[in-house]
Amino acid sequence: MSCPMHGQGGGADRAPNESPNAAASGASAVTAPRGAGEAIVQQEGAQLDFSRDMSYGDYLHLDQVLSAQHPLSPDHNEMLFIVQHQTSELWMKLMLHELHGAVTQVAADQLPEAFKMLARVSRIMEQLVHAWDVLATMTPPEYSAIRPYLSNSSGFQSAQYRQIEFMLGNKNAAMLKPHAHRPALLAAVQAAYEAPSLYDEVLRLMQRRGIEVPLSHRERDWTQPYVADDGVTAAWLQVYRDPKAHWDLYQMGEELVDLEDAFRLWRFRHVTTVERVIGFKRGTGGTGGVSYLRKMLDVVLFPELWALRTEL
Repeated sequence: MSCPMHGQGGGADRAPNESPNAAASGASAVTAPRGAGEAIVQQEGAQLDFSRDMSYGDYLHLDQVLSAQHPLSPDHNEMLFIVQHQTSELWMKLMLHELHGAVTQVAADQLPEAFKMLARVSRIMEQLVHAWDVLATMTPPEYSAIRPYLSNSSGFQSAQYRQIEFMLGNKNAAMLKPHAHRPALLAAVQAAYEAPSLYDEVLRLMQRRGIEVPLSHRERDWTQPYVADDGVTAAWLQVYRDPKAHWDLYQMGEELVDLEDAFRLWRFRHVTTVERVIGFKRGTGGTGGVSYLRKMLDVVLFPELWALRTEL
């Protein structure tokens, strides 16, 4: 005797997880979404065979990038520490690319191009600020588990970060030494150390635009840290008191303030994250850790642009 369910279409032969509609159509519930997705891809004409052509991973060299994480400790959290710093270095590479471009454009009086590049640098800095939020999820015990494996490596030894600082005018000859063992790195850092900073080039631009800037700040030893000058403040005041007459220079001033504002936020989040994770222990590179980072908060890159606000 046959089961009455067979004659009623009750689905006794269906798989346990199969819907009635799927059974009626001859397709399972598992394969239906995939088939729909394939149809969409085919309809869009997407290329799926990369046996001969360059793929996304090929273009970005993802095999090399994603295989560059080599934790030294057995601790789960070291991957966060590595990825955090590697991605920061990638953003700094782009920042240096944009800063070099901006300096070149300022020297050539091509300010619209320079404005775009400097705005991008500020947005990159915002990315770096938010990156600290991720690292801050690492607790003191988690960091303590990986710290012995870091030896003397420390972020202040970053060649790219040092170039950024030098390009923004914070020159320090002692910071060449950590790169002395790598001639190619040393050459790149030293080139930034010896060249006029972004701010130096802006002051020379102001002179070319008819705003008197003291000779001491137009032609000087570029390896020395920038020192604020009343004559430079007076030059910027001339710009800010008549923005319409000096619109490009006025906009340049505000681009520089945006950049330093973002840089200050990055430094502040660095300090608070380090204090949250290691307290007041000394840094792995031998610095005072939080005490060293707090001193860096006092460094002002474009001092006259901040001083003039009191005068206006």
